[in-house]
Amino acid sequence: MSETMDRLAGAATLEEVQQVVRTTARSSLAAHGATLVLLDGDLCYYADEDSMSPLWKGQRFPAVNCISGWAMIHRQTVAIRDIRFDSRIPQEAYRPTFVRSLLMAPILRPEPIGAIGCYWAIPHTATPDEIATLESLAAVAGDALERFPEGLPARGFLS
Repeated sequence: MSETMDRLAGAATLEEVQQVVRTTARSSLAAHGATLVLLDGDLCYYADEDSMSPLWKGQRFPAVNCISGWAMIHRQTVAIRDIRFDSRIPQEAYRPTFVRSLLMAPILRPEPIGAIGCYWAIPHTATPDEIATLESLAAVAGDALERFPEGLPARGFLS
């Protein structure tokens, strides 16, 4: 994590922060995909992703209707072994994707500003180490993101 902290500390642009976050999340957890979500008013903005196939980059969804919003609203990490059997998942948004499992950690500063998600194409039970890794990345990502307030969406209804 110290190399990631150094890379984020040295990031000169918001885009560079996003690139470090998405690639670190995916590689650190051996996930099939990773995303960086930013809170934009009452919407979750899927700002960036590193994935084996396209997911939701550039799209916005009501925070109350998506799992990244759930993590921010409840201020807690959520791990779902099989998204097909979880009522918090908007099935219509996930059905056309490869995603079967996920881990989503909120970025809290101290109020929510975003979330980092990792996805797997098979049912996957997140380990305590994976959860701790993603939560640590969310903490350092929050520090880095706050250096670029002009590039962040409007703070949301959660703050």
